[in-house]
Amino acid sequence: MRNTFQLLLASVLGGMFTLGCYFLIFPQKEMLDDNNGLSSNKNVDVIPAVYSNLPRAEAAEETDFTVIAESSVNAVVHVKNVSIAPTNPLMEFFYGSSAQGGQMIVGTGSGVIISPDGYIITNNHVINGAKKVEVTLNNKKTYDAEIVGVDKTTDIALLKINAGELPSLGFGDSDNLKVGEWVLAVGNPYNLTSTVTAGIVSAKARDIRMNGNNSQIESFIQTDAAVNPGNSGGALVNVRGELIGINTAISSQTGSYVGYSFAVPSNIAKKVIEDILEFGNVQRAYLGINYDELDSEKAEKYGVSTSQGVIITRVADKGAASEAGLKDNDVIVKMDNVKINKFADLQGFLGSKRPGDKVKVTVLRDNQNKQVDLVLKNQFGKESFGANDFSKSLIGDLKPLSSKNAQKFDLDYGMEITSLNNKTLYSKYGIENGDMILAIEDQKIQSEEEVEELLRYYQSKEYINVLILKQNGTYGYVRLRE
Repeated sequence: MRNTFQLLLASVLGGMFTLGCYFLIFPQKEMLDDNNGLSSNKNVDVIPAVYSNLPRAEAAEETDFTVIAESSVNAVVHVKNVSIAPTNPLMEFFYGSSAQGGQMIVGTGSGVIISPDGYIITNNHVINGAKKVEVTLNNKKTYDAEIVGVDKTTDIALLKINAGELPSLGFGDSDNLKVGEWVLAVGNPYNLTSTVTAGIVSAKARDIRMNGNNSQIESFIQTDAAVNPGNSGGALVNVRGELIGINTAISSQTGSYVGYSFAVPSNIAKKVIEDILEFGNVQRAYLGINYDELDSEKAEKYGVSTSQGVIITRVADKGAASEAGLKDNDVIVKMDNVKINKFADLQGFLGSKRPGDKVKVTVLRDNQNKQVDLVLKNQFGKESFGANDFSKSLIGDLKPLSSKNAQKFDLDYGMEITSLNNKTLYSKYGIENGDMILAIEDQKIQSEEEVEELLRYYQSKEYINVLILKQNGTYGYVRLRE
């Protein structure tokens, strides 16, 4: 026991001696003081912080939506659509609305007041087929609305009410919208008036193939702000209180919000409204090209060095692209200052332009960027590229339904084939002159221009579904380009 105690004492004394020598030989470092931070000696080793010059982003908790929400809800209205619905939609599609009669139904949606004198923008599908449209303001006052004009291609409609001076929202520039930017969705979901939800911009230039609403120009803003049935036609607003989109669709298996909602960009909506007011219809700008959207596989196929952009596969004679000197195999990578990574980017840009507008086009040619000035032309001008180019080659010559066939089959839509150019339609499906085209990809057609527009829109598909009514009264689908 005594030996153990002596050994322990020697160890303690040895440790104290060693520690004392350490403090005498090596310089001391000051420690953090629990109460006052650093002690009086400032000779402290630290790890330097690295700061970037990136602009400071607003944190969610620092963003005040209250003022924006208050002004927005007063400019967003409840839209009621009173229409007649067929008792059998399938019979109506084939035989017309008078075959089975119908019943009155009421649909609801939202709209945005865009001028103090009562012009209201909404979705076409909100007021489609309406016998009467009613608008209820945030103050609960209700007015009958006039339908000034509609555009099925962008799913935009313009209404007008006479209600004196009204609160309104101004258009923002949707091209300047950034992914990750805060936005508010304002509308009337499930008849719950003046509902505001917040989210961020999840993506831009989304193509969701929203065929059910006859939307053919698809370059949507995607957001995670909650949007439900009834929000259609309502406002998507940025943190400056500007209207940067018209809420239009959700992507859901249930029909309700599950995290994705889509809005027509304000630049497209604004251009459509201006055209309706100035011309009575929408002026389409056209490049005069056939195209393909690139990915890594197609980049290898076409022998180009980029997997992003829109490649020109054919330049139409006398079109805007031809006159600007664009060539087959050029890859469009930018229009003005808008990057073109996919066709939806190009479609969205052109959707905000009209014939006669001058734009700068940047293309990749022989692995070198080349910029050209281009003047956009009318989409269906015969002088610009040969109108109805696709419909003639893929089908043949067409004319509107004769009064005899319209009465016989109780139809108010469709086109008759007067000269069949696509002989495969005869050999494979038995299609003949006099047979009628009713729909392309389940979208009813009423003019040769609509046939042309739909065929061009779906040109990148492997095949295009066309609903045919034969002269003997039988219906069937054919596949173009299969």
